[in-house]
Amino acid sequence: MQAKLTLVGAGPGDAELITLKGIKALQKADVVLYDALANHSLLEYVPENAIIVNVGKRKGQHSYAQFEINQMIVEYALKFGHVVRLKGGDPFVFGRGYEELEYARAFGIETEVVPGVSSSVGVAGVNQIPITHRDIARSFWVVTGHTSDGLLPNDLKLAAQSSATVVILMGMSKLAEIVEIFSENGKKETPIAIIQNGTTTRQKSLFGQVQSIEAHVEATGISNPAVIIIGEVVSLHPDYVAAYDEHLLA
Repeated sequence: MQAKLTLVGAGPGDAELITLKGIKALQKADVVLYDALANHSLLEYVPENAIIVNVGKRKGQHSYAQFEINQMIVEYALKFGHVVRLKGGDPFVFGRGYEELEYARAFGIETEVVPGVSSSVGVAGVNQIPITHRDIARSFWVVTGHTSDGLLPNDLKLAAQSSATVVILMGMSKLAEIVEIFSENGKKETPIAIIQNGTTTRQKSLFGQVQSIEAHVEATGISNPAVIIIGEVVSLHPDYVAAYDEHLLA
């Protein structure tokens, strides 16, 4: 028995967006520790005799603290062998994947990473919003909606000053502050999209402009888990064009 940890990115929600290598890792797992945002249908690939544990964290609902998950990885690996840590999106994009990898390494456990499709690009792509476009946006920022101390990162202020597409993950609770930052930087009329449960059958989308998006969010009830996309590329989406023509963005 070889103690091993494999971090597997499950993709942004649609089960078919996991990689083939990710599926093969699940098929060889002795233990699977999976996140709330990982599509649960992927567990069908796990061997029947494997141990499966839900360690998912949602805002305000943490079944396990991060240090507990780290300890579980080590304990299960040393006792049972191959632990697959199934994480939504990509393990290294705001997924705390490296913390888990580093902890396992400290105990001499073999480690491997299987990248996943990050929601930062996957949700936009599935919805046919190009986060880069050679005539509109030549770069993009991916920013977390909150730091470990619960604040918006300072990087967001720099991003708001650029012409780049800005993708914000886990930012719905900070939407008012995000709007304020972009408005202060002359971006009140910049197109914005908010996509909840992106790539899944439960997806809800909202298109608008920075200056009026809060009112639309309140009217529709759209919430977490959601990806916020801010930039001129959003104006390429037909729903944005339709809303603008109907003067819903005043």
